[in-house]
Amino acid sequence: MTTNPTVGEIEAARARLGELVRETPVHRWQGPEIEALAGRDTTVLLKLELLQFTGTFKPRGALTVMLNLPAEALARGVTAVSAGNHAIATAYAARTLGTTAKVVMMQGANPLRIAKCRAYGAEVELAPDVHAAFERVKAIEREEGRSFVHPFEGPLTTLGTATLGLEFCSQVEALDAVIVPVGGGGLIAGVAAAVKRLQPGAKVFGVEPEGAPSMHRSFASGKPEAIDKVRTIADSLGAPYALPQSFALARANVDEIVLVDDDALRRAMAVIFREMKLAVEPAGAAATAALAGPLRERLQGKRVGIVVCGSNIDIATFGTHVGAAGP
Repeated sequence: MTTNPTVGEIEAARARLGELVRETPVHRWQGPEIEALAGRDTTVLLKLELLQFTGTFKPRGALTVMLNLPAEALARGVTAVSAGNHAIATAYAARTLGTTAKVVMMQGANPLRIAKCRAYGAEVELAPDVHAAFERVKAIEREEGRSFVHPFEGPLTTLGTATLGLEFCSQVEALDAVIVPVGGGGLIAGVAAAVKRLQPGAKVFGVEPEGAPSMHRSFASGKPEAIDKVRTIADSLGAPYALPQSFALARANVDEIVLVDDDALRRAMAVIFREMKLAVEPAGAAATAALAGPLRERLQGKRVGIVVCGSNIDIATFGTHVGAAGP
């Protein structure tokens, strides 16, 4: 497999995933609020990946990695580290493929995500922060012989996320731009690779929270960069650093990374709820926040694809964020 996957490789990966993942729908967003935010003549097309199994795009990468493990390695089980969504996806993939998962999550992870992970049968350990969590998962890999399913790095992970871009481009023609949330970079690396193969005229924009700008910093410096601490409500986008493979693939195919603050995320969550009737987590609102903010002028009047990447959030936390967004 090439580092920058071909259309044939992406199509083969999607075929192998089969019904283990859903082909999530695309919906054209129309209404007075989105017209005011994005411009009346802007076509906004939502890729509703929050309707994926486990509630996020993450099973695409986790399953692609695990389907390529040797049988004996798969039988020994897997391990993962995550703020929640990747852990849930790994647990789902393990149960689906008949093996076990032992995952490390942060102590501050949303309780709903911890509960969902356990409901899929995973053993869950909690770590005080993301750096400690990565250290613990290395120890589990070493001591128990489990295969590490990385949350965003590796050619198989990005091949899996590229299947989302493949679907989007098959569902919608002539996109002018696609906006993708960025955490570690696995999602945007794969989606951008597919979009640039299938609709090369479309620009691909990534969006990060101001409090977790690892990929933005990496694009500025030309090499993978780290951040000292995650400072955003969008914990799903709070990767501590960028890594070489996903950074290189993103750098090759992504036109620009933009930043949004937490208030913009809250406002986007609120408008998506009011007009689309969807309760998304902060990460799931990031692309909308970018369209309504730093990308508004450039994309007005264009056909814009928005990746709504996930919605694993409890009702109380969702209500707190939306309430803080104001009317």
